[in-house]
Amino acid sequence: MTDVTGASADVLHTLFQSDQGGHEQVVLCQDRASGLKAVIAIHSTALGPALGGTRFYPYASEAEAVADALNLARGMSYKNAMAGLDHGGGKAVIIGDPERDKTEELLLAYGRMVASLGGRYVTACDVGTYVADMDVVARECRWTTGRSPENGGAGDSSVLTAFGVYQGMRASAQHLWGDPSLRAKRVGIAGVGKVGHHLVEHLVAEGAEVFVTDVREEAVRRITERHRDVMAVRDTEALIRVEGLDIYAPCALGGALNDATVPVLTAKVVCGAANNQLAHPGVEKDLADRGILYAPDYVVNAGGVIQVADELHGFDFERCKAKAAKIYDTTLAIFARAKEDGIPPAAAADRIAEQRMADAAAARAR
Repeated sequence: MTDVTGASADVLHTLFQSDQGGHEQVVLCQDRASGLKAVIAIHSTALGPALGGTRFYPYASEAEAVADALNLARGMSYKNAMAGLDHGGGKAVIIGDPERDKTEELLLAYGRMVASLGGRYVTACDVGTYVADMDVVARECRWTTGRSPENGGAGDSSVLTAFGVYQGMRASAQHLWGDPSLRAKRVGIAGVGKVGHHLVEHLVAEGAEVFVTDVREEAVRRITERHRDVMAVRDTEALIRVEGLDIYAPCALGGALNDATVPVLTAKVVCGAANNQLAHPGVEKDLADRGILYAPDYVVNAGGVIQVADELHGFDFERCKAKAAKIYDTTLAIFARAKEDGIPPAAAADRIAEQRMADAAAARAR
């Protein structure tokens, strides 16, 4: 179903009427010469300019791309608020296959689109985009982070993203088992790409028993050739059923926690790098009802956005790592708030983030 403009009615309902909406601005971008089709979604600028990455993905439809941009942008508002950053939430998606459709001309055209927003949205890397891509985008747009050190940037943000997830795991262990050590804990990682392979390094160094899976055989092979004790599992369906699994880490695309996966999870903790892990509202309660501790994704995977935000002020890795280390304390605070309010951790994190955004908006209105 569409409205009179031809846009998906479901998308417009999400934007203007549903609880998942409330976005300030959505921009549809097109450059026919380069083939660019993109969506830039700005959810909130209450805390400052919207900050979030650019996803390059072969969406099945334009409506699916818009819906993804809306969801991801909203998630960035909450992530940035919980990370203590002076940034709101935004996200962009480029429609297409990055292996086939990504060109210098397309990235330059995209840079011009972002620049046209005059700093309301600051972009960075995401699925399908890399440091080298941001270097190209930055030639047309000064509101670009995640650039290479050679071009004044901070480089690969997945390093601190993984470090933050690791801190979230340590906090989960402290809360559940009374000890932050992950030694001898059985940890299953779904997706060992940009972030997942760094997470493996932290876990192996601490002596965890690690299981991995990925849709790309070469990604798994890179891990198992480097670490002979890491065990490869056929697929995610098998991973979530590994006997005696302590922690499950979804580190690929969203929607990993759903009506099919939650009932069969063997893990006692879910803590991973993927965005939007909860497939729909209510999944967080299903996890709690099964006694599974969920570390909210947008809290524990904030290391990367902490890094790219710092780039805007003159990047310092140690300063960023110190900020990312605080994810441990933030995660523990969320678990404590959840217990105090009698709600799941995801709901507790939402309340804290929403309060910070509301306070900022009220201060701006005064």
